[in-house]
Amino acid sequence: MELVRRHSPKIFGLALRLCGNPVDGEDLAQETFIAAYRRFDQFRGDADFGSWAYRICVNLWKNRVRYEKRRAFWKHIPFFGGGDRDDGDPKPLDIADPRDVTDAPAEASERRRWVRDAIAGLHPEERAALVLREMEDKSYEEIAELLGVPLGTVKSRIARARQAVKARLAPFLGEKP
Repeated sequence: MELVRRHSPKIFGLALRLCGNPVDGEDLAQETFIAAYRRFDQFRGDADFGSWAYRICVNLWKNRVRYEKRRAFWKHIPFFGGGDRDDGDPKPLDIADPRDVTDAPAEASERRRWVRDAIAGLHPEERAALVLREMEDKSYEEIAELLGVPLGTVKSRIARARQAVKARLAPFLGEKP
């Protein structure tokens, strides 16, 4: 319980940044600690518990993204959620979560939404690397360890992610991509 108390703010912060909204972030953070509890016998202790939990969180998020991609494919087929279903019921409406509304000034809120959307549109591997570097302030070496990839791969993913975010934000900032 002490490990959860000590590491939950960082894990929730990472989950929030990966998912892009508080509800999904909280779910991912909970899933992370449940998975860590279930796999605690696999924790070797040669790394920090927080690093191990970060890795679990990123892996769970990547699994979730893969699942959502598969699910998104089936949404275009009427019976599975696209258009009217075969039973005559219309598909569920996509209603924004009211908890996503902030009290910040409109312009700053709009800019945050642009950035969130730009990051959300990244390839999952690039997004994970960028979030760990820019929002979680992890070193390239730490990111390589957390993601289980070579250092050069981390650097190239972050460079591609930065370039993609900049290109996506250029129209909103009045710049050329």
